[in-house]
Formats: sequence, C-alpha cells, structure tokens
Amino acid sequence: MHVFHGYDHVPKALRGAALAIGNFDGVHRGHQALLARARERAAASTRHGTSHLAGAIVFEPHPREFFHPDRPHFRLTSLAQKLSLFERYGLDMAVVLPFDQKLAALSADDFIEKVLVAGLGVRHVVVGYDFYFGKGRCGNAEHMRKAAAELGFGVSIVPPVADSGEVFSSSAIRAEIAQGDVKGAAEMLGHWWPIRGTVVGGAKRGTGMGYPTANIVLPRTTTLAHGIYAVFIDVQGKTHKGAAYLGTRPTFDSGPPVLEIFLFDFDGNLYDREIEVSFVNFIRGDGRFEGMEALKKQMDEDCAKARAALDAAKPSGPEIA
Repeated sequence: MHVFHGYDHVPKALRGAALAIGNFDGVHRGHQALLARARERAAASTRHGTSHLAGAIVFEPHPREFFHPDRPHFRLTSLAQKLSLFERYGLDMAVVLPFDQKLAALSADDFIEKVLVAGLGVRHVVVGYDFYFGKGRCGNAEHMRKAAAELGFGVSIVPPVADSGEVFSSSAIRAEIAQGDVKGAAEMLGHWWPIRGTVVGGAKRGTGMGYPTANIVLPRTTTLAHGIYAVFIDVQGKTHKGAAYLGTRPTFDSGPPVLEIFLFDFDGNLYDREIEVSFVNFIRGDGRFEGMEALKKQMDEDCAKARAALDAAKPSGPEIA
C-alpha cells in the first residue's frame, strides 16, 4: 500500500483515485463500509478501461487533539494501526494529512479545490452521512456533493451502518471498552481491538509464581476497564495466545496501572520489542487477594478460562453474520 504524508507530492500515476475521507479511529464496520465503497468505485473505473486506485484520506493528529490538547482523548488506534488495517481491508493507498493550523484554516471550498482537486486529482470521494469539514465545520456531505458536480468528480455518501438498531461509532466502541466488554467492541469493529507497545521491565512477581509477563505502559488516555482478559499477541508476525492483566496490583502495591501479558507456551525474551495485543474476552475484574498462594490459584483459573475463550476464537476477529 502506498502511503503519502501530505497531498502535494503524489505521483501522477497514482492520482485520480477513489478516496474515502475520515478520521477512521478504530476502522470499525461503519468505516469499512466507506472503504468498501471506495474499492467498488475504483473497480468500476478499471472495468471501463482505466486503472484507478482505492484509498483513504486520514487526519493526523485527530482534529479533537489539535483543537483541545488539554482534554484527554482515548484513541482506539494509532496511525500505524490505521494504516495496517487499511491494507488489511484492501486499500491501495493512504494519504495522511497533517492536521495543523494551516489545514484547519482552509474553508470547505478551499479544502475541496486545493487538496482534493489540485493536490490529489481525486476521481471519486466517499464520505459518511455525518461528515463535516473545513474551517468551523462549515462543509458537510451535501456541500461535497454540490461541489463535486461543478468540479467533475464523483461522490458517494454512505448512510449509517448499524446492527440491531445500534449505529457503529468510535464513541460507542470506547464506551464498550471502558466497561471491559471487548467482545462487544469487537463486534462493532469487525476485528479484535488491538494495542501496540514496547515491552518494558517489571517487578518480576509473576515470574516467581510461574507466570512471567511482558509489560506495556499504556497511553494515559486509555480507558480500558481493569481486570483480566483473554488476548492474542502478535510477536514479529507470529500469533500467540495469552492472558492480560490491567490494574493497580492491589495485592501488592496499588501502583500505576500497567498492562501485564502472560503468553501461553512461550519461552523467550521480549524486552524492548514491540508487540500487539488483541483483546478477545473479559475474564474477571481486578481484586485484592490474601497472599501469593490465593493469587496464584486464581491466576490458574483465569488462564484456563482464557485458553478456552481463545480456542473458540479466530485471531483475525469475531464471526460477523
């Protein structure tokens, strides 16, 4: 997949793409509908004799972080994870627009004319029904449609995507994760919710109990509920099963929360390596135990439940009807 940072240096051969536009935090099933439409429009042009690419335009940082840097914002996916998911869902290219004062100051018409038309030579644009853009959010999906008719490119406006009446949204997924319902979040995402991080050293209490852990410090804005989870862990392209704990270790020190991951049937050194942890199921909430033996007994039970949950799951994500 081709990745461009900025809109003013895309090669001529890659201009004229069908591009979905959005923040795509989580790249959930609603977002995937936009990506699918971009692929469809690119494929349609190819059938008529001209090859065009399907891609996405994404903003970095998230506009909310730019306008309100003092307000914590829980991002479901980092930029690197978004790009990885774009490729997984079949895109040919991604354009990352630095969301800065210059971009924020563009009117809706300037964004269309300077970025989409002059910069990218866009052939078709795909946006959601609730898409707003331009200075002061003055542009919307209908504004995009009218401008496209004048400037000669196509527009698709994707309606809400829902299941059982619930619209898929990043905010709804954050709410599920904050309650520990990672399985429910995955059903809206269409894939397991992942976290990436670099393994750091810990107190090695788990090692002393036969449960050595790989520890990751999460962004302070992460609102995942504390407790034990069944997880898949990707280490250099290989998937392992395991159990993860997020909490303050009340049995020991009630310190700052760190994600501690125990990989089943794994023997190796993960310090300073980047790993990706995908959350499959919630096992239990955090709690305090009367000593190491009681805690170890509980950990044995937790890992047995995690193994059972993972044996019934697919590493790629939940089964979506």
